[in-house]
Amino acid sequence: MKKNKKTKLKTHRGAAKRFKITSTGKVMRWHSGKRHLLGTKSPRRQRKLAGKIQVNKADLPNIRLALPYGI
Repeated sequence: MKKNKKTKLKTHRGAAKRFKITSTGKVMRWHSGKRHLLGTKSPRRQRKLAGKIQVNKADLPNIRLALPYGI
């Protein structure tokens, strides 16, 4: 008789490219609004949009489902 194997959980590849999980378990994302039309945005605003920010607590359950192995 064959043993029934459990299927592996799949990582959502789009989410894996957008979010990073730190060693402490925080989920980080990039700021939006930094791709184009930067001439109308002040340098101060552009600096504020640089770097990463922690994901909102309300979005965490969906991101955890999309990244089952914490990529």
